[in-house]
Formats: sequence, structure tokens, C-alpha cells
Amino acid sequence: MTIKLKEEDEIRVRIFKALSDPTRIEIIRILYHTKLEISFGVVGEKCETPKANISYHFRTLKEASLVKTRQEAQTKYVTLNLEVFERYLPGFLNTL
Repeated sequence: MTIKLKEEDEIRVRIFKALSDPTRIEIIRILYHTKLEISFGVVGEKCETPKANISYHFRTLKEASLVKTRQEAQTKYVTLNLEVFERYLPGFLNTL
């Protein structure tokens, strides 16, 4: 039997997969408490995570639409996508 997922369910699956890793939870915590747009490098330093790994984690979070990124010259900046948290995980950020 094949289950056809609704588009909303597919979004939920991506979100929960992205949040299934402790490093990504820590990234979300840092971004939430910082309340500002910060560079990938600063987040990596705070998480004590190597640059190659932090890029992987940010890509996963971005694919789940949990973060927004922008690039300025050689520096990438990231912020939380609060609309997604409010819609799919209301109250989650307050637990961090």
C-alpha cells in the first residue's frame, strides 16, 4: 500500500528530519537567542563545528525552510524563518 503525502505533510517531514540532529538544534538555539542575522562562521564558532560540517547543517535547515540565508561578497548570513516556526511548530522556539 502506497501512502500519498500531502504537500503540507512533505514540509513537516523535512522539518522534523532537519530537527533530528543535536547540532542543528543548537544552531536554531543560537539563532533564536541572537535575534539577529549572523554569519555562518560565527554560528560555527559558537557550535564548535568545523566549517565543512556547518555548511551541511545549514543546507539541511534551509531545505526545510527553517532558515533564510543571504550572501554578501564571500560571507553568508543566516536568520531564522520565523513564519515557518509559527506555522508548523508554534511555541517550539520558546522551549530552547
